Amino acid sequence: MSATRAATTGRLGRAPEVTVLRLARPYLRRLVGAGLLAAATEFAALALMATATWLLMAAAGQPPLDRLTVAIVAVRALAVSRGVLRYTERLAGHDAVLRLVTDVRARVFGTLAARRGAPPRTGDALSRLVSDVEAVQDLLLRVLVPGAAAGTVGLLAVGLTALVSPPAALALAAGLLVAGVGLPALATALTRRAGAEMAPLRGALAADAVDLTHGAADLAAFGATAEALDTAGRRARRLARLERRLAALGFAVDALGVLVAGLTTGAVVVVALRADVDGVLVGVLAVGTLAAVEIALALVGAARQWTGLRSGLARVAQLVTPISTAGPDAEPGDAARPAAAGSGVVAGGAGPAAGAVEVRFEKVTVRYRAGAPAALDGFSLDLPPGRRIAVVGPSGAGKSTLAAVLTGAVRPDTGRVTLDGRDVSGHPPEELPRAVGGLLAEAYVFHATVRDNLLLGRPDADETALVAATTAAGLVDWVRSQPDGWDTVVGEEGAQLSGGQRQRLALARALLATPGVLVLDEPTEGLDPVAADEVLASALAATPAGHSVLLITHRLSGLGGLDEIVVLDAGRVVQRGRHADLVAADGWYRDQWVLQQAAEHGYLALSGQGRP
Repeated sequence: MSATRAATTGRLGRAPEVTVLRLARPYLRRLVGAGLLAAATEFAALALMATATWLLMAAAGQPPLDRLTVAIVAVRALAVSRGVLRYTERLAGHDAVLRLVTDVRARVFGTLAARRGAPPRTGDALSRLVSDVEAVQDLLLRVLVPGAAAGTVGLLAVGLTALVSPPAALALAAGLLVAGVGLPALATALTRRAGAEMAPLRGALAADAVDLTHGAADLAAFGATAEALDTAGRRARRLARLERRLAALGFAVDALGVLVAGLTTGAVVVVALRADVDGVLVGVLAVGTLAAVEIALALVGAARQWTGLRSGLARVAQLVTPISTAGPDAEPGDAARPAAAGSGVVAGGAGPAAGAVEVRFEKVTVRYRAGAPAALDGFSLDLPPGRRIAVVGPSGAGKSTLAAVLTGAVRPDTGRVTLDGRDVSGHPPEELPRAVGGLLAEAYVFHATVRDNLLLGRPDADETALVAATTAAGLVDWVRSQPDGWDTVVGEEGAQLSGGQRQRLALARALLATPGVLVLDEPTEGLDPVAADEVLASALAATPAGHSVLLITHRLSGLGGLDEIVVLDAGRVVQRGRHADLVAADGWYRDQWVLQQAAEHGYLALSGQGRP
């Protein structure tokens, strides 16, 4: 047992396969029916080969036609029934499994939505919802159903052979044990280690793909594209090596299977001849043995599938198994932990709102690669509880890097960021989002209901809290206008919403989470000027007293009520002060203010709107 599997089994109290199969109980009759149909299909194929062989060998002696009539009819019937049974088995099996997979995927999403602490990376969440959940489908359709069918047909083949020659039946049984038990065990032992790595590696590679796609602009802005591509390339090469290794091992085991089939057939023929079995029946036994061993060798493929699926099944089992008192949708390790003394961080994503947190940047410098210009260069800032600060500046000035450092996504090369005097890197990942969180750039909207998307921010929120958050974000009227209300499905990546509605939904989720430090990265992106002013003012007003706000924006309107505005350029602070002071002073802020005001007044005049 691999270390990963052992750890998972220990945490869950049972093997992940058992955990997953418990979910199949409502569909047990359908699955048993599919298994019986699969066994009937394989037996029809075996009987067809044996009957056709007897017909050909008996016909060589030119017997009366009536002796062959039954065999001729049987061959036709078996040939037709095999196709019908195969179609019916696939139909029944996929019907049961797709119903089960739908339930499992819903439970996995529900757990991801209710997960305590930081939400999963989008790529890894996608991997869990797609490839890992498909492992449940493959476990049933490619492992259990074929395995049950092969075992049933093998027993029938041995029993029928025993009616002709018990010694030949023993030889067949020995060959079937080697083909159906020994070789699958060997395949499992050879491929277990590589298979255990593949699901997490695919998840990491999927996350890399999402990062490279959605983060292409930021990577290019800081010259980090090559490094990110190199990291993803290393994972892709590792995955390719594992797949090549599994393919080579599979070829070797398949070659052994061919050898076992030949030796078993030879042994059955020799034993049958020594027992003076009729020559026609010896031919039937030979062909039947080859067919039976071929069916048993399908278990080798099932074993390889099982080995490759176990890591994905373990990841699914983590998300569908109740753990202690954390609730049926909690993940192992999600039980609330006490916050460190004096940290001001509340543990657990579903607990009460975090308290006030004091943030301090101390000469923070960030470079994304050696020799490149600093994204942040000696940046210092104090953000005491209750203070509201905006960070503005041109594109590439370092604003998003500032948010990434504060949320722990990027570690500074020099300097440090502290929360209540404790370095950000010292906070456990599951606790940090309760202290610092909010609306970051390119916030993702899941293919789920409005309610589920909002509850990513605070799983225990009641409808009153949902109404308050969506009201502040300017989305509540739209929600109430929908026939399904909070249960309205927003589509993949929020495809059923406009750009402004997606932004409002992401903002409402951030407000609902109520972290100690609310980070808002371009919260009014995609909104018209009037709506942007209203939403920003409402969001700031909805922030609990004592909680601080770090607003990152390119838009300067609506900043008059903030405590301080920091202007960044090339990673350095070039101006700071209140809005009125900066507008009155020469510099980037006043120039940008004049340009934006002229552009917005022109837009409002053309659209016939007016400022409130």
